[in-house]
Amino acid sequence: MHFPSNLKKLLDTKQINYSLTMYTNDNFEDNAFRDHHLRNSNAARSVLLEDGQGKVLALVPANCILDLNRLCQLLGRELKAVSPAEIETMASSKGLDVIPAIPNINGLETVIDDQLVNSENPVLLDSGKSPHLLEIDHNALESLMSDKAKQMDIAVPVDSIEDENTDDLRDITEAVTSFTNHRIKQRLEDTLEMPPLPETAQRIIKLRVDPNADIADLSNIVEIDPSLAAQVVSWASSPYYSAPGKIRSIHDAIVRVLGFDMVLNLALGIALSRTLSIPKNGPYGSQPYWRSAVYMAATMEGLVTAIERQHRPGFGLAYLSGLLHNFGYLIIADVFPSYYDRLCDSWDANQHLEQTIIERQQIGVSRNQMCAWLMEVWNLPEEILVALRQQNNPDYDGEHAIYANLLYISQQLLRRKGLTCGPKEPIPKHLLERVYLSDDILEDTIDNIMESAMELENIANELAG
Repeated sequence: MHFPSNLKKLLDTKQINYSLTMYTNDNFEDNAFRDHHLRNSNAARSVLLEDGQGKVLALVPANCILDLNRLCQLLGRELKAVSPAEIETMASSKGLDVIPAIPNINGLETVIDDQLVNSENPVLLDSGKSPHLLEIDHNALESLMSDKAKQMDIAVPVDSIEDENTDDLRDITEAVTSFTNHRIKQRLEDTLEMPPLPETAQRIIKLRVDPNADIADLSNIVEIDPSLAAQVVSWASSPYYSAPGKIRSIHDAIVRVLGFDMVLNLALGIALSRTLSIPKNGPYGSQPYWRSAVYMAATMEGLVTAIERQHRPGFGLAYLSGLLHNFGYLIIADVFPSYYDRLCDSWDANQHLEQTIIERQQIGVSRNQMCAWLMEVWNLPEEILVALRQQNNPDYDGEHAIYANLLYISQQLLRRKGLTCGPKEPIPKHLLERVYLSDDILEDTIDNIMESAMELENIANELAG
C-alpha cells in the first residue's frame, strides 16, 4: 500500500509508533463494506461535520452512534454532516477513500469520544485507505491531540440500545408518551389513531380473501379510483414489461401483462402509500421514496422468480412487501414531526448504521415496529407484517421468514449499487441457503435490474407525480 504522505508526515513529526493491519478477509469488496469491517474490528471512524463556523471532525468508535444532539449542545453549535460527495472530493485529493480517523488531520478541529481516549488497549483507526487500519498505542492517541482536539462523551454504544425484537406495543406506547410530554398531546392523540385504511385498500383486502374473486371484480375496484387506475396502466405499459400493443384498461393490464395477483398487490401498495404524505426534506422526498419502492419491488420480483417453484413464496405478497418496505419512514415522519429534522441530521451523521438503530436511540421505537403495528391494525396479511418488521434481521427464521429474508437480500443488493440508503453488509451464506438462492443468482438478478434502470426510473417518476 502507498501510505499517504501527509499521514506519514504527521505521524513521524509526532514520533508516533504505528503499524498497519488489514481488514479480515470476508471474500467481498473491502471498500464497499468498509463500515462493516470497522465495526467488527472495533476501530474508530471519522464523521465530518460543519456549520457556519467551519468544519469539525468527530472521531467515534464504529460500533457506536454519534450523538449529534449532545455534540451540538456541548460545542454550542448547529453542526450537520458534510455531504458524501464533498467528503469524497476532499479525500480523493489526498489519495484517500475517506477522511482518516486521525486527530487534527489537515488542521481540522477535532472532537474525540471518551471511549477512544480512555481505552487501555491499542487503538485502531480508519486510515482513510481501504483495506488498512492504523494501529497505535492508546497513549499515542493523546500525543496526536493538540489544543484543537477536544475529548468529550459523544458516542452511544449500539449494544447499549435495547434490541428491536421486543414488545412493539410497549415501545410505541412509551415513545408516544414521551412525545406527549412535549405539550403536543392533542396532536399525538389524533396521530396515534392513524389515518383509516383507504376505501380502495379496504375493498382490495376483502377481495384477496374472496375465493370467487375474478378479474372483473378487481378491475371494478381499481377503476373507481382514476388516479390509481392510471398509475397501474402506466406501470403495465412501461417498457420494463415489454407488453405487446397499447394497454388501454385495467383489464388489459391484468390479462395481458401483470396478472391478477400482481395487479391486486400493486394497487394495494400504491393505495396504502398515498395514505400518508411524503416529507419534502430528508433522505426520502417523493421521488426518492418511490424510486426505492420501485427498485425493491422489482428486485423482489426477480428473486422470487429465480427460486424453484416448490420453494417459491407468494409472488404478490413478496412484491407488495417490496413496495411497502419503507412505509415505516412515512409513519415516523408523521407521528414524530418535531423530532423528524433531528432524526434526519442523525441519520446523515451515522450512515454506518441502520437508520432504525438511530430511531430507537432517539425516540425509543423504530419505523419497522411502527409499520408492523399499523399493518396489523389495518388487517394486512401476516406475511407482510413479518416482512416489514424483520427486514433488517438476516437471522430471522420464524414463520414467513422468507419474505423478510428476501427483503434483506434485496436491500443489500441495491445498496451495493447506491440505489437505497443504509450500510452495506455481507449477505450470509446460511441466509442464501434458507431462501434457496445462490451468489450467481443474486448477481444475475441485480444485473437485470441495472439493465432496466431507465424503465424503473420512469415508473418511479410517474408514481412521484
